[in-house]
Amino acid sequence: MAFNHFDEQGQAVMVDVSHKEPTMRTARAAATVYLKTGTLAAILEGGIRKGDVLGVARLAGIAAAKKTPDLIPLSHPLALHHVSVDFTTDADAGRIIIEATVKAFERTGVEMEAMTAATVAALTVYDMCKGTDRSITIGEISLLYKEGGKSGIYLRKEQ
Repeated sequence: MAFNHFDEQGQAVMVDVSHKEPTMRTARAAATVYLKTGTLAAILEGGIRKGDVLGVARLAGIAAAKKTPDLIPLSHPLALHHVSVDFTTDADAGRIIIEATVKAFERTGVEMEAMTAATVAALTVYDMCKGTDRSITIGEISLLYKEGGKSGIYLRKEQ
């Protein structure tokens, strides 16, 4: 298997995408936050002292998508056209599923931006709730869907 982030001498390089034609690129990624059911209830009732947990996490995720090239060394700076961060809660399981969607008309995909958005949103939930619940766990960070470019559509199958 060849990795395209290395040149013939084994040096790390940013992949040259200058020859590619821009296409509409879309990616959706998810991260899951596991927490005590009482903590999730407090989040949903607005009872966390630091404020609106999901609102702040949404803003953090959107900002993170825009900062991806600053965080991931070989990723390309992209002009993002859409970033959204949405939450699905499961009160019985004590779980928040965070889904981030990113779109751009670019020469390379937006998977890293979507995964960064979901991950930073999850970290923000942890940060805002750690005083209430130190047992919070973040897991299952994954790419759910991508389209655009030569490789076409990827849809994650249920595990």
